[in-house]
Amino acid sequence: MTIGNLEVAENVFPEKMYWKEAKRACASLGEGWRLPTKDELNILFENKDKIGGFIENYYWSSTETKGVYSAWIQLFDDVGVQFNSYVKGFKYNARAVRDLQ
Repeated sequence: MTIGNLEVAENVFPEKMYWKEAKRACASLGEGWRLPTKDELNILFENKDKIGGFIENYYWSSTETKGVYSAWIQLFDDVGVQFNSYVKGFKYNARAVRDLQ
């Protein structure tokens, strides 16, 4: 699926992961695959019905905050609130993206 200048992975990873695991899982898909930034994650949320396959849960972004201990997450529900998460030690869902060339 293509949204703007992003290619979105066909599926959400089947298991929730810690942030570092999510980064590695995205990269393991091949060249250029990665976690979306905070802003890109919001674009995915805004297009979640068009993209399909999301479950109602929190998703990781690659955008770190407050040093090495936190990263932005976004809740994929009816509202889509983004949170500055201080909990890289929690498991959330992930969906990979890569830039179109």
